[in-house]
Order: sequence, then structure tokens, then C-alpha cells
Amino acid sequence: MKIGFDNAKYMQMQSQNIRDRIRKFGGKLYLEFGGKLFDDYHASRVLPGFEPDSKVKMLLKMKDEAEIVIAISADDIERNKRRGDLGITYDEDTLRLIDAFRGIGLYVGSVVITHYRSQPAAEKFQKRLESLGVRVYRHYIIPDYPSDVKLIVSEDGFGKNDYIETERSLVVVTAPGPGSGKMATCLSQLYHEHERGVDAGYAKFETFPIWNLPLKHPVNLAYEAATADLDDVNMIDPFHLEAYGVTTVNYNRDVEIFPVLNAILTRIYGESAYKSPTDMGVNMAGFCISDDDACKEASRQEIIRRYYAAACALRQGLGSPEELRKIELIMNSHDISSADRPVVAAANARAEETGAPAVALELPDGSIVTGKTSSLLGASSACLMNSLKKLAGINKELLLIAPSVIEPIQHLKVEHLGNHNPRLHTDELLIALAICAVTNPLAELATDQLGKLRGCEAHSTVILSRVDENLFQKLGVNITYEPKYQAKKLYHAK
Repeated sequence: MKIGFDNAKYMQMQSQNIRDRIRKFGGKLYLEFGGKLFDDYHASRVLPGFEPDSKVKMLLKMKDEAEIVIAISADDIERNKRRGDLGITYDEDTLRLIDAFRGIGLYVGSVVITHYRSQPAAEKFQKRLESLGVRVYRHYIIPDYPSDVKLIVSEDGFGKNDYIETERSLVVVTAPGPGSGKMATCLSQLYHEHERGVDAGYAKFETFPIWNLPLKHPVNLAYEAATADLDDVNMIDPFHLEAYGVTTVNYNRDVEIFPVLNAILTRIYGESAYKSPTDMGVNMAGFCISDDDACKEASRQEIIRRYYAAACALRQGLGSPEELRKIELIMNSHDISSADRPVVAAANARAEETGAPAVALELPDGSIVTGKTSSLLGASSACLMNSLKKLAGINKELLLIAPSVIEPIQHLKVEHLGNHNPRLHTDELLIALAICAVTNPLAELATDQLGKLRGCEAHSTVILSRVDENLFQKLGVNITYEPKYQAKKLYHAK
């Protein structure tokens, strides 16, 4: 993928902008962090050159002045809400985030349980955190939030919330996912800080939409496609346009909430430091695009990937027709189609030729490798093996794993582990290949090529098993699939 984003410039500009905002508010800033901190793969796909952990690296530059507060909704705990990409519940992800932050040297000050109404699961989670030595605070439901500003900014509103004890000048408020109450947590803290005579401010760190790119720029359209399930819509910030005569881009939720947010800030401080939602942001990403055409093309590809993800979710009963239609509208209005994704045609052609599921993968040099379903390997495994051979310069017909090695694995799967599919999944293939590498130098050479697959594009003609999907994700392969299953049945094992 052609590089289109200057990551070093981004981290320098971003950290400087945050420091400027801290000084503006007298030495303390509550920074609402949207999106993923550790693994922002969406940003790295649409802004080629953006590193998935850029935000964390930027915070590490400020680690002596920063602390983390993690917000989690009691309702999400009660519902066992899960992260779609990791498959773990929000409460488990909170523990994962604490370990991850601590593991790189960032200070986690506390966890705040928002929307608290004495939910049993939330109380149980609080006890679990406290037994692990984590400070926990509670923020409560405020009637008529966010419309009743007078109640919100009072002892019966924010005043009922626990005051979160913080120690540093930059307080980063993050969460396992959307709807966790990050903004309300920040505003509640501003109320309590003001009551204690402490100068503090609020800012918002959202990477998308990028405010200084055009409304219909593919990077911003890719964000709309990515959030189609949330009904987010990019729009011109009317408040910024009125205040400054400058056109900027924001999204509907921030624009809709701004008058209320502004009223809350005005009631706390007597006046608001902001004239628009755009003013609240600290995002410098738009200034760091080094090749606009590269980012546009990368974003078009992301929109196609999001289309396939939505189509498959609908087929699995996990998505909605409205979500798919919204992405289709984006594609149709900007002349984007699946034909712009070369691996789609290659995979479908291979499947038609063989009469069975197939997978195609585009290598870094632009060549496309396919894999078909056989008695020994599934299509994903075959494509992965063929790709490694191609990268290593090994003859495609040469066997790196002998059938005598594969057959005992199949016997184990079917006869002892209760699997109905004897073919090797991608993880089983790589384990077998790694074992063969001990005595076979060519198998070792093939294994060494795995790192070259990161960022490659792939497509399957059927919905993949969770095992194969996770393996491609770990390898950094951007894989899509047709919205259909290999077998006509209701239950499909993961």
C-alpha cells in the first residue's frame, strides 16, 4: 500500500496541540478519547502510514503528565455487551485495557462505572476491581439528561456523582466502546473541580471525521461506512461556519449535543470557551496527509470492505438492512463497486472453476494467489500456503507438509475432538508447517514470509469460520467474504 500519511509529524503536532490546550485551561485538561487507543486499524487502513498504536505512542510522550480514567456503563456490564472485534465483554476488556496501559508505562488512575442504578452485575464488577487494587467511582443516571441543564449542573445532578480523585494535568477518559458515558464523566469532573476552585477544561480527541477535509472526501465517507450501524452522519458544522465563516466537518451527534454541552459549560463557568463542536477537538490528522490520492484510494477500499462486512452481518442475522443500504448509497453515489477490489473477481472465478469455496489474496507486488477447497485443506488454508510459497519463491506443486503429517491431525479432529470438518483450518496449517520447519528448510523459509502478509487484501467466496477469520486478523490481512455459507443449515460452528 502506498504511504499517504506522515505518522511522525502527526504525533508531534498532536501532542503539542494537547499541551497547548492544557495551558489554555490553566493546567488541567479532561480529554475525551474516542475510538480505539491501542489498535486503531481503521485509521491505519484509510490513512496508510498511520500506525495503529499512534495514539498510545503520543500519550507515552506525555506519560509523566497523563493519567487514564476508564469509563464503563453499568448497563453494558449488566447486558454482557461484547466488543465485536475481540469477542470479549466490556468488563473483561476494561481489565485488558488496564493491563495494556500499565504494561507500556501509562498510569491508570481509576475506573468509573457510569449509568449506575445498583445493577447487581455492576456491583459485582466493582468488588472485583477493588479486590484487584483498582479505585472505582460511581456516576448515576440524571433524569432528563442532557436536556435539563439546571438539574444537571446542581447538587442533585453532577453533584451526586462521585468525585474522581486525579493527580495529573492530563486526564484521558476512555472506554471499551461507544455509549459508555465518557463526555458526561468529563463534564461531571469539571463541575466538581469548579466547586473545589480548580481550573480545568474539556476537549475531545476523535480522529474521524477529519474536520479539515471536505465533507465528501473518501476518508470521511469511510468513517460513515464504518459507523453505519450507529446512524452517524457527517455534516458541516453550522456553529463553526456561523462563528468563523469557515467550513469544517463534524458528525451529527456532536453537532446535536453542542448547544446543551455549551449551556452546561456556561452554567459551570459563567461562559464557554467554545463556539463550535470543531473548537472542542484536538485532531491534527488532516494536516499530516502527505499523499491525498493514496488516502482516497485506501478509503475507497475500506468502504468496499465495510459493505461486505455489513452484508455478511445481515446474512448472519446480526445486522440490519438499513446499515447495508446506507453503505450501498455511499458506494453508488461515488461510483465505487466490488469490481474495484481485484481479489473479489479472482476468488469468484476460482470458485466457479472448481465448484467449491475459494479464497484469493493479493500480495505486496500486486500479484494474486488463490486457494481451493480440497480433501486436506480448506480454501483459506490452501490460499495461505500458496501465498507463502509464492513469497518464498517455492514451487507451488512442492509439498511442504506431507499428507502423512496432515492425516493424523484430521483423525484427531474427527475421531477424538468431535469435528465434522476434517480439513485443516489456517491455525492448524501453520502449526503443522512450524513442526515441519524443524527438519525442512523450505518449510522454515515459508514460515518466515508471514510478516509480509500484513496489509494484504483477501476475499473468500463463503463466510469464514471464526478460527480462520481470527487468524487472518492476527496476520494483518484485510479479508472480506461473500454473504453466504458453504452449507445450507441454520447453525454454523465457529
